[in-house]
Amino acid sequence: MRRYLRLVVLCLGCGFCSLLYAFSQLAVSLEEGAGGGGGKPQAATASWLSGGGRGAARWAGSAGPGVRPGRSDRCKDFSLCYWNPYWMLPSDVCGMNCFWEAAFRYSLKIHTVERMHLAVVACGERLEETITMLKSAIIFSIKPLQFHIFAEDQLHDNFKGILDSWLLLQTFNYTLYPITFPSENAAEWKKLFKPCASQRLFLPLILKEVDSLLYVDTDILFLRPVDDIWSLLKKFNSTQIAAMAPEHEEPRIGWYNRFARHPYYGKTGVNSGVMLMNMTRMRRKYFKNDMTTVRLRWGDILMPLLKKYKLNITWGDQDLLNIMFFHNPESLFVFPCQWNYRPDHCIYGSNCQEAEKEGIFILHGNRGVYHDDKQPAFRAVYEALRNCSFEDDKVRSLLKPLELELQNTIHTYCGKIYKIFIKQLTKSIRDRYDRPPKER
Repeated sequence: MRRYLRLVVLCLGCGFCSLLYAFSQLAVSLEEGAGGGGGKPQAATASWLSGGGRGAARWAGSAGPGVRPGRSDRCKDFSLCYWNPYWMLPSDVCGMNCFWEAAFRYSLKIHTVERMHLAVVACGERLEETITMLKSAIIFSIKPLQFHIFAEDQLHDNFKGILDSWLLLQTFNYTLYPITFPSENAAEWKKLFKPCASQRLFLPLILKEVDSLLYVDTDILFLRPVDDIWSLLKKFNSTQIAAMAPEHEEPRIGWYNRFARHPYYGKTGVNSGVMLMNMTRMRRKYFKNDMTTVRLRWGDILMPLLKKYKLNITWGDQDLLNIMFFHNPESLFVFPCQWNYRPDHCIYGSNCQEAEKEGIFILHGNRGVYHDDKQPAFRAVYEALRNCSFEDDKVRSLLKPLELELQNTIHTYCGKIYKIFIKQLTKSIRDRYDRPPKER
């Protein structure tokens, strides 16, 4: 009888141990399925960076839950706790805490909402413009945003102070980066066209963990949700890696077709002030070129292009992009002018038919028109969004005074068609702020 009891006890013990093992393996599989164990930092350092990661983030803001100070156990941060069987846990870790933390993290991961990645490069006196652009993105967008802000060191504290005050909105995260170029040619890249403008060329190499990205100039204003231009990524065919708008709609006033001394895309070239990128494809692609019969990857083609054409280009990095897509036209998705509406579209008379029909989606105030009196319609929209706050009532009340201000600009060509400046803006405000919260 005792022999049978011992056998029963032994079987129960083995069964209990097997149950513990199976449970621990299940937890491991849940962790791996949810992407647990911590991710690589978003601000991956490019291969040319030295000095312990100068290309990594200086500051990182988050609208998510914070870490409570004073906690010393391994479960203090969701990204740090790996599941281990109880007997393998370090002495200073509470097994029950890790159990609940692993289960909670799994529930968080499976409900994660895709973030839209938006990048901008700010140097010199561009702080106010950049903040206004970021504000316009936040006001109208639906899905959460991840901002990648490349700025000169002296601007970082100002950005951090303003953006941290917005984090209660819980609609965005941000990361600040220093301006970074390949060390052997840094001076040459930095002075190309405008200070720091060519930084955008290196975003696929610096933000290695980011799959897709929307780059915009500082003088951009979103008049409809970022979600809508982000959705154009789904319209890319299998060969397309980036999307931009034409530089001109009317060839008679086009710059590239009249003055360029280098190859350019299409009939009138493309404007890179708004550039949507599938950076995974950009990093993988081998580009045709006119320098060698060998196709080159993104990181290998930039410097040879600059060396060959630096005496023939006027608009810096935009010209290099035009040259690249001239040789690889199948890789570019061209979106309509209303996604990158500039003074050139109305300064000599209206020549963006899509904007006339549906309104302006993204306003691009190049040529400094936000800060002078040459194009008061552009300046009126900029000042309205600059002075607007995030309260729903303030956003709703933006339209009436803006329309009155625009009516005072009808002495200019752009002012004569002022209604296209508020047509989409009116719809965006109605859709975002006039519907009940559950329908937004």
